[in-house]
Amino acid sequence: MDQALPDSNGKTRKLYRIQGADFLLQVTPQGVKSWCYRYTLNGKTRVMGLGSANRISFDEASKRARKVRVLLDDRIDPLAERDRLKAEQAQQKAQKITFRECAETFIESHRAEWKSAKHAAQWSTTLAEYAYPVLGSLSVQAITVTHVKAVIEPIWHTKNETADRVRSRIEKILGWAAVHGYRHGDNPARWSGYLSEIFPKRSAVRKIQHHPALPYAEMPEFMRQLQQSPGIGSLVMQFLILTATRTTEARAAEWCEVDIEAGLWSIPAERMKAYRPHRVPLSRPAVEILRHMKAINDAHPIPSKYVFNGQQWGKHPSEAIMLVLLKRMGRTDIVPHGFRSTVRDFWAEQTTFPREVAEAALAHALKDKTEAAYQRGDYLEKRREMMDVWAAHCMSASCCGNTTN
Repeated sequence: MDQALPDSNGKTRKLYRIQGADFLLQVTPQGVKSWCYRYTLNGKTRVMGLGSANRISFDEASKRARKVRVLLDDRIDPLAERDRLKAEQAQQKAQKITFRECAETFIESHRAEWKSAKHAAQWSTTLAEYAYPVLGSLSVQAITVTHVKAVIEPIWHTKNETADRVRSRIEKILGWAAVHGYRHGDNPARWSGYLSEIFPKRSAVRKIQHHPALPYAEMPEFMRQLQQSPGIGSLVMQFLILTATRTTEARAAEWCEVDIEAGLWSIPAERMKAYRPHRVPLSRPAVEILRHMKAINDAHPIPSKYVFNGQQWGKHPSEAIMLVLLKRMGRTDIVPHGFRSTVRDFWAEQTTFPREVAEAALAHALKDKTEAAYQRGDYLEKRREMMDVWAAHCMSASCCGNTTN
């Protein structure tokens, strides 16, 4: 036995001299055997592992020991040289990883934090259609501004919103690649200072498409017609209008989100476009709709978690149910999402409620960062008053104020 040395757990490992003074067999207290080489360089003694004795033969370990001695003869630290070679191999491997491989790994690793499988599918679809034909097989390290430009330029003027989303997704993937050591240098998909010098601003080329909306002056008569239209589509649309919410938020409303007695609907972050929780104060007509739906749900043999159920009980209705209703009413000139514009115009032109209260009611994120920083509350009570005024306007021509089924 050469000597006994303490390991990281305070226990001793035995070193047996095999060949000369430096080639050793190490045995741990658990009986695990491995080859190693002990050397002193620049006044510092180190032990370098040569492999497991169960997997590496004596002859092979001897060859490795001889290579260590050659390096030492040239005053090269064997452990430092091994680390250098590993880093070099890792860099060579990183240079071979393609943009598509990085993108697929990125999507998979972020899938859990995205709100829906649809969002992940949109990433895959847009990258496959626009980015992969140019970048897919390229080494992620080799991608330059010229490559990104080749992806974006053909659609910047014709599909500007899509182009910006693709650019943003490429930027995120390249950023992820840099963090993981697959590429170095600046991000060529970055807008500021890079692509901003190549393409005109989005505001200069995009065409803003507003959702066809009903003028607020026509809303009382429209609500009266809705109340005379039987079916779940009418009830969903009435609730949508009275709460000024988005179509998905209203259609998929769940009973666990609703407090009928308090007149409050609390939508969780995962169901909101901005991924922030949103509280909706409910007006009397909105509460009446909920009470009506609650009675239907309570009478069903299998209660549903959804406030509104589609053709299949236990599943919320699709947006098509409201589009079909509008077509039946002869109102193909408007869309359900446009009602948010209707209510916003009404508050702006017919009331004196502050703009920030109206924006909070619509769950809009404030673009002014300074203003957003000072806005701590959600103006719930002010919004309750505002919702009541809107409901009074909507129901002013109502024939009876009752819900239909």
